[in-house]
Amino acid sequence: MASLSITVMTLNLHEGNQPSESPNSWEKRRDICVSVITSYSPTILCTQQGLRCQLDYLQQCLPGYEQFGISRKGSQDTTDEYCTIFYEKEKVELTEGGTFWLSESPSVPGSISWGATAPCIATWAISFCMILLVEQPGFSFQIVNTNLDEDSPRARRRSALLTWQHIASLPPNLPVIYCGGFNTQKESMTGRFLLGRSREHGVVGDMRDAWPNARVRKNVSLIHTYHGFKGEKQGAVEFLKLVFRALCLCWDRQTQDLHIDWILFRGRPLVPALCEVINDNIDGVYPSSHFPIFAEFLLPRTVRLAEMPS
Repeated sequence: MASLSITVMTLNLHEGNQPSESPNSWEKRRDICVSVITSYSPTILCTQQGLRCQLDYLQQCLPGYEQFGISRKGSQDTTDEYCTIFYEKEKVELTEGGTFWLSESPSVPGSISWGATAPCIATWAISFCMILLVEQPGFSFQIVNTNLDEDSPRARRRSALLTWQHIASLPPNLPVIYCGGFNTQKESMTGRFLLGRSREHGVVGDMRDAWPNARVRKNVSLIHTYHGFKGEKQGAVEFLKLVFRALCLCWDRQTQDLHIDWILFRGRPLVPALCEVINDNIDGVYPSSHFPIFAEFLLPRTVRLAEMPS
């Protein structure tokens, strides 16, 4: 019997309002962006820093997907950035979803706390896989998509704690995939908290990282997911950092990357089979200043394909 799986991609769309003459403008990279998505056909696509024009273009080119999410300034705003979740509409039904602000006032649109430089949000959705049957109809899981503050370590730590508290409040048997742009490395206090290796306000996170736990990993040499539109080109400083990292005694499967874009998960039903850093480009034009991350999660053997109506 063939294994069934859920695939997830996280993709930072980055600065969709650059001038059209810029070599990295949205107009010049939107086709490779669509090409990457259609090539990998993720069940769930989590985008960060997307503007309405970018999201509308993706929706136009991806008719098999629906999208969910609001601006970080609130549902009435269409000018600012979104953390949008796209999902394959023939495989997945959205049963519930929402957005909260990563601040001391999580229900207040546009709210900012802890030294953050801009509003940050987490968009979440509980999805129901239409093509699957367990003993009850469907296989439910929650997706959480975020983009943490770029400048304030305290804001990232507190935002991670707030989001993890949301995840911890869910039924323990509901699998969760938590992904997006964390703007810090996994050895930071934010990463160590989420991965259960340090405390934040007296509690310890219990997420797992798809990258070191996947049975197969692709493009392991790409230790940075942020590349600033340079792709695989490394400057002298970055090369020295890489050499130092390679010689570091703490080099192991848990810490041997400098990724700032992560796919974390929680729940026994999810088994990471594959995780890949995607470096697709067209003549040196990349989808974003960040490499997308793609992961495939195997589902339990008790899950079966539904019989489609004839």
